[in-house]
Amino acid sequence: MENKDIETCKLLYNTERVRLYVPEYGRNVQKMVDYLKTIEDREKRNEQARTVIKVMEIINPAVHLQDDYEHKLWDHLHIISGFDLDVDSPYPVPAPESLNEEPLPVPIQKKPIKAVHYGRNIENIIELIALTEDGEIKTAMIRSLAIYMRQQYLIWNKDTVADETIFQDIERLSDYRIKVPEGLQLSRIDSSANYARPGANNNRSGKNQRQKNNQKMRKQHR
Repeated sequence: MENKDIETCKLLYNTERVRLYVPEYGRNVQKMVDYLKTIEDREKRNEQARTVIKVMEIINPAVHLQDDYEHKLWDHLHIISGFDLDVDSPYPVPAPESLNEEPLPVPIQKKPIKAVHYGRNIENIIELIALTEDGEIKTAMIRSLAIYMRQQYLIWNKDTVADETIFQDIERLSDYRIKVPEGLQLSRIDSSANYARPGANNNRSGKNQRQKNNQKMRKQHR
């Protein structure tokens, strides 16, 4: 093959092309938007811009899950154009600086968890119950919480646990703002109940199956 033929067959990689502003719409939409900027007639440019918006909507149907998705599509159109498209948009043109805005920080509770095996959600529920007025509703909430805490306890501790231990944990985690009513009893634990850690049974059964397969292979090779 001659050098001339080799040059003709040279592949053009995307890494060698101009970077796409919004990659999810693809390079063809980028070309459409670039062509829009070359249309001198404003009315025709506006008409073609609306057509490109419809194409973008078809290519990215997930945009319908967002609130005010049409506004989002027009924002994407201006971003794809590099904020250099003069059309009559039904929405305000976004500022280029908006692309560089840092997202709002997610509030994180830095307060240490008092009992890791219960988790932070349990502490949040205890805080809610502590703010509830005494009465039948609060007693029912304490009982439901105690049953759930017992399940969580047995996931990490295989031994049985007394109801009094759970009641003491509730009072301690609430800084003794919650007083468990006297005579409160929890439902009995079903003997067939399994409180294994998530994935523990799957790992164990998978290990047993591998052992059986290995034994079978040894017998076949004897």
